[in-house]
Amino acid sequence: MPELVFFSGTMDCGKSTLALQIEHNRSARGLQGMIFTRDDRAGEGKLSSRLGLVTDAVEAAEGFDFYAYLVAHLSKGGRCDYVIADEAQFLAPEQIDQLARVVDDLDLDVFAFGITTDFRSKLFPGSQRLVELADRVEVLQVEALCWCGARATHNARTAGGVMVVEGAQVVVGDVNQSPDEIGYEVLCRRHHRRRMTAATARAAALSPDVLPVEVTEEAAVSARPTVRS
Repeated sequence: MPELVFFSGTMDCGKSTLALQIEHNRSARGLQGMIFTRDDRAGEGKLSSRLGLVTDAVEAAEGFDFYAYLVAHLSKGGRCDYVIADEAQFLAPEQIDQLARVVDDLDLDVFAFGITTDFRSKLFPGSQRLVELADRVEVLQVEALCWCGARATHNARTAGGVMVVEGAQVVVGDVNQSPDEIGYEVLCRRHHRRRMTAATARAAALSPDVLPVEVTEEAAVSARPTVRS
């Protein structure tokens, strides 16, 4: 039976790479898919991976109707065996409903890819609706890592390397942006709660306020525990 599958994870965990891999595997077997995206880092109408792979896609802008678009495509004699929707967190809840209808009424598999929560750890409306409607939710197994080495579970927005917690929910950026720009960084929950990015952690470690303590020989001798017989 056709399914609506939501592949989810943090930024930098390979979602777009997996989308491109699914497209490659299915097209190699003679199937034809329709690829949609929204606000990709490579620009309008592109699906790109941080590994450098890029393919053309249909830009699903605000107000775009997935179901109507596919019905029109099929009615004109076009072929579509499956659907890929990348950056699905940016879609409106009603657009997710349309993708579910594509599965139920057109008998097409729909593979949606996106992050679940924003830089404030709040659910994106599109991702929330996907969790509510998807036949399966798959958490990607390629673990992104926090600067401390722990598994990254949260997305942080940064400005000049400092984590920010206010602003519009959607601001297109990347984890590879210059430290002086608006960018994103994946963090573990502990460091997201503490608002400690790699830049602020490095600055704290190099702060002149943290001075090395020199222990004199006299102090070392006096600090030794006294052993009594």
